[in-house]
Parts: sequence; structure tokens; C-alpha cells
Amino acid sequence: MDALKARQHWLSVLAHSAADRLEYYWNALNLQPGYDVLRAPETGLTRLQARMGATGKRFIVGDVTVTRAVVRLTDGTCGYSYITGRDKLHAERCAVIDALLQQRENGALLHDNLITPLAAERAEQQQQRAREVASSRVDFFTLVRGDNA
Repeated sequence: MDALKARQHWLSVLAHSAADRLEYYWNALNLQPGYDVLRAPETGLTRLQARMGATGKRFIVGDVTVTRAVVRLTDGTCGYSYITGRDKLHAERCAVIDALLQQRENGALLHDNLITPLAAERAEQQQQRAREVASSRVDFFTLVRGDNA
């Protein structure tokens, strides 16, 4: 996986992670990186767009609350995060982890002990949701009746 795809993957995992699960894995690592906050976590709204059937015309689904943060580690590496919701600590922690994942010395440790377990939990949640939806699926069919003449 090239560097851009790898970063897209871990940013997605971080953005979709539950704050308590991220904190659990983060605390287990016992890392205390030095960093400066370049953009303090701030909350705003963004508009969500969708397409009917993923191919139709775009339409506005609604607005969602987003919190973003930017940090710079002491070595100059910058980390960014955008998460849904208003949890400022979660956004800042995601930005710090993004910056650390860009470093060679911390990248493998964080990937193995934080990103991989969070991605596995998310995949399991998605599979569970798919099973729940499939169990309530209704297949409709049309019965054609013959002529009663």
C-alpha cells in the first residue's frame, strides 16, 4: 500500500473510531508525545450530499456536526483530524496519532496496536449491522393469476 492510501486508511479508521475505544488503545501504548496545537479543536457544520442508488443526481441529505484539529509534533510533523460530533479531545487525539503514524519510529507500533484493532472492531460492527438488516429483509414478488373465464 502506498503512503497516500495508507494515510487515507488510518485517517478513516480514526475518524470512525469511538472515542472510548480509541482512548483504550491509546492509553495502553503509554506514549507521551510533545506537540503544539496549530488549530485548536473547533466544531462546525458541513453539508452531506448523496446520490440515489449511488449513480443518480446529487441531493442534500442534511447537515452534520464536525470537529477538526491540527497539531505539530516537536520534530515538525503535522497531524490533522476531522471527526463527526463535538468531542474536541477525540479530535485532538486523532490529530496527534495521525502525526505519529507519519513517523517511522512510531508508525509500526501504532499501526499494529491501535489502527489494526480499531479497523477490526469497525469491520465487525459493519458485519453485525449487515446481518441485522439481512434478517429483516422482505422479498416481494408478484403472483400473476390466470384468466378465470
